[in-house]
Amino acid sequence: MPKKGAPASRKRGARSPSASVGFLGGGNMAGALILGLIQSKAITPSRILASDVKKERLAHLSKTYGIHVTMDNHALVRDSEIVVLSVKPQVVDKVLSVIGPDIRKDQLVVSIAAGVPISALEARLPAGTRVVRTMPNVAALALAGATAISAGTHATQKDMRAATALFEAVGRVVTLDETLLDAVTGLSGSGPAYVMLMIDALADGGVKVGLHRDTALVLAAQTVFGAAKLLLDTGEHPGRLKDMVTSPGGTAIAGLHTLESGGLRRTLIDAVEVASKRAAELGALMAAKMAAKTVD
Repeated sequence: MPKKGAPASRKRGARSPSASVGFLGGGNMAGALILGLIQSKAITPSRILASDVKKERLAHLSKTYGIHVTMDNHALVRDSEIVVLSVKPQVVDKVLSVIGPDIRKDQLVVSIAAGVPISALEARLPAGTRVVRTMPNVAALALAGATAISAGTHATQKDMRAATALFEAVGRVVTLDETLLDAVTGLSGSGPAYVMLMIDALADGGVKVGLHRDTALVLAAQTVFGAAKLLLDTGEHPGRLKDMVTSPGGTAIAGLHTLESGGLRRTLIDAVEVASKRAAELGALMAAKMAAKTVD
């Protein structure tokens, strides 16, 4: 079980936000959230809307999930109780400058735009708008995502419960202060890339010792998946689980010795730190860009 004092984190299966949900942008992350909401029966397709500039993408979403679609962002905002800002960070300012005035006091705005701070979002929306900023990761596409959410200035506990339910449909959720979202970006946001590199390397190792490439890749991927699931299901410390498969003078300890000699632990720690710092830099640039436009 999670340790005392750890941030709130729950598995999929929470009750849904009892409201119509509109996705302003129908890209991959929006598609993952839509799939999760429908598969978990958190909300019916008839209460989900999506808008996008690409007709073919909207046609795919409509045919695949049976949701309502539109190319009119104003219509989407009008018909949604929860507006999910799921466009690329580079166009957030442009989109909010157009639809911002349409946002009503009874609506919740949930942003998945990486690097766009709450202050910048609130500056582009009517005073008092309830905003929740999130940092999901690409594993949401497999309904195994890791998402951190942070409350805006005016967000209520009810808003946070609704946002939590939204992202629990595609994985696990933690609630954190916004100041920690750069660290989340460096760990779980960028983390799938680190793990893919490790899986690829493990598979290469399997090939080196005689396994067929396809077999090695399946075994490597399933091993990483199984190890992660074991940790999450048991709540045990990873060191304890490591010790369970490390016999005196055995194969695992020989392999672990090599990993430690190669600096794997330090390298991964450094990767998270560097990625977190880069996330902070990009966020500051985005905030400065939007602030400059506000002054203009």
